[in-house]
Amino acid sequence: MVGYTATRDLIPLFGLYDLLFADHGLSVGQISSLLVIWSVVSFVAEVPSGAWADTVSRRGLLVFASALYTAGFTVWVVAPSYAGFAAGFVLWGISGAIQSGTFEALLYDELAARGKSETFARLLGYANSGAMASNLVATLTAAPLFVLGGYTLVGWASVAATVVHGGFALLLPAAPRAADADETREVAGGRGLLSRYAGMLRAGVGEVSHDTVLRRGVVLSSVLVGFLAFDEYFGLLARDGGTATAAVPLLVAITVAGQVVGTAAAGRTASMRAVTMSRVVAAGAVLLGAGALLGGVTGFAAIGAGYGILGNAMIVSEARVQDAITGPARATVTSVSGLFGEITALLIYVGFAVGSTWFSVTTLVAALAVPVLLSAVLVRRWLPPVRLDTPTAG
Repeated sequence: MVGYTATRDLIPLFGLYDLLFADHGLSVGQISSLLVIWSVVSFVAEVPSGAWADTVSRRGLLVFASALYTAGFTVWVVAPSYAGFAAGFVLWGISGAIQSGTFEALLYDELAARGKSETFARLLGYANSGAMASNLVATLTAAPLFVLGGYTLVGWASVAATVVHGGFALLLPAAPRAADADETREVAGGRGLLSRYAGMLRAGVGEVSHDTVLRRGVVLSSVLVGFLAFDEYFGLLARDGGTATAAVPLLVAITVAGQVVGTAAAGRTASMRAVTMSRVVAAGAVLLGAGALLGGVTGFAAIGAGYGILGNAMIVSEARVQDAITGPARATVTSVSGLFGEITALLIYVGFAVGSTWFSVTTLVAALAVPVLLSAVLVRRWLPPVRLDTPTAG
């Protein structure tokens, strides 16, 4: 499980792709428009892909998603133009939408089948930490690869990493659904594939609509996930501060290191009280804003700490949401959360695209700390309660 998630982010281009776009003649506005395309595609595909994950083989869908992932980065390498980058983002968006709810549902149901669902936050934290560690390795690798072979070498190394990721997808277990067969058939309303799909779609969306605690948890989790869209601009932020292209990945790596630590600690903070987590998220917002204004190693260290806090809060909120789900359409419900996360990210990308006309990247990143600070209020009010059988921390 951890290996699958870790290899997903073993992509050297992650530390350079915004610069790749800029060096091929794209403006900040055009780069933001590409991110909007990515977000819109993910938005459209998110919930439907979750319903498919509740209907067909989740492992099979993850293998298919890995193939799309490989195709997306291949297009970037062979057609480095606005159209090529857009096509790559379309493929990446569909792949990401399939993976998001599907992997978490597979993990939770596999743990539930073993009677260990209470370890979900810890394992998901380790999985995300592994992904961030891989991202860190990839980011640090990007600098020497760029020196040796430019964007072409970095790009093909990224494609190779996606192929390895697909191999790990084949090794995932085919976890049984947590709901029993009778309940699944009742929800589906029939035995045909399309009937089962429609039934799961209705069940998942319906559960989010009617369960207040779950609905609030889904919205909160999606907001925290969406805020992680900040990192799409860290490379440009470093360059805005005068950092040379070859050294940019080194600064970005500091923020990745922060996420590694933050997500790895999710098991320890999984039972944290809402009021405590609210204060921690508020502190993370201050660190993000101050780091953007400071710049350099000190500034990026502050950003890394703030990003680690956000990553930790995201994992904890996602675990609370999984515990709150009672119906059979777990992947669909998780995808609804992913859908709202894409909306949050989309708003950030649009804000950057419009704001870049008047403000610098540094100013825009610092300004984004304000909605993060406001989200601390939502954490206090909407974070789902701790499971009754889990001791409270914080």
